[in-house]
Amino acid sequence: MPFAGIDIGSTMTKVVIVDEKEKMLASHIGPTGAEHRHLALKVTEETISRTGLRFDDLDFIVATGYGRINVPFADKQITEITCHARGIRALFPGAKIIIDIGGQDSKGIKLDAEGKVANFVMNDKCAAGTGRFLEVIAETLGINLVDMGEIGMKADGFVQISNMCTVFAEHEVTSRLAEGAGVAEIVAGLHEAIAGRVVNMTRHLGIEKDVIVTGGGAKNAGLVLAIAGKVGFDVLVPPEPFITGALGAALVGKDFYGRGVRPAGERKFEEVKFFS
Repeated sequence: MPFAGIDIGSTMTKVVIVDEKEKMLASHIGPTGAEHRHLALKVTEETISRTGLRFDDLDFIVATGYGRINVPFADKQITEITCHARGIRALFPGAKIIIDIGGQDSKGIKLDAEGKVANFVMNDKCAAGTGRFLEVIAETLGINLVDMGEIGMKADGFVQISNMCTVFAEHEVTSRLAEGAGVAEIVAGLHEAIAGRVVNMTRHLGIEKDVIVTGGGAKNAGLVLAIAGKVGFDVLVPPEPFITGALGAALVGKDFYGRGVRPAGERKFEEVKFFS
């Protein structure tokens, strides 16, 4: 009984396949392209091929994320809030708060005693404090995005960054460099600013242990450390923070199937190929 979850985010697409015991059989992480329909089919087929299964072997497919409506062969489309909660509940049964820092938005999710969504907040009006924000600033500083966490953790203190709008922050960083500020200290200042923004947003939910950080931002150790400093205790990070939404989607599919819900009809592969 394999189940698939497909999470098409604004910048990254993730696929996870699990069995009836919630064991992960295969996963995929790759950039999101413009042709969502073609991409969803391609990466799902690639992921399935690693298990020795066929498409028709999948008992249930759930799509989530920014581009979930562009997966016509999915049996259900479910919001990323629900799927993140389900994925984190499987990995961290004691989780109370999820802080998700994605490519284009950031989210805070409050879980109840049963691990279900009790409330959430989201910054989706601009890219401030998201992966795209960090990517632009990394280019301004002339460093690789993947190195920002390590660089920031080597800083002696941090430079105060007051602007979180990407355009103004880029200008402010350039000014700080001209004033002689060190790259490490600027990066540390960015981490402090982003952590303060996302924690203040999430604080309205009532922050308590355990706090789990997910998304691309969770791969930045300096940012995770700054978030821990703002909440006042250590936070947790999944083994692969990119795939919690896709994992949750696959598990939601398993839950549907367990309640007797079955695929409504023939999956629309031909439609996908037509649009690709």
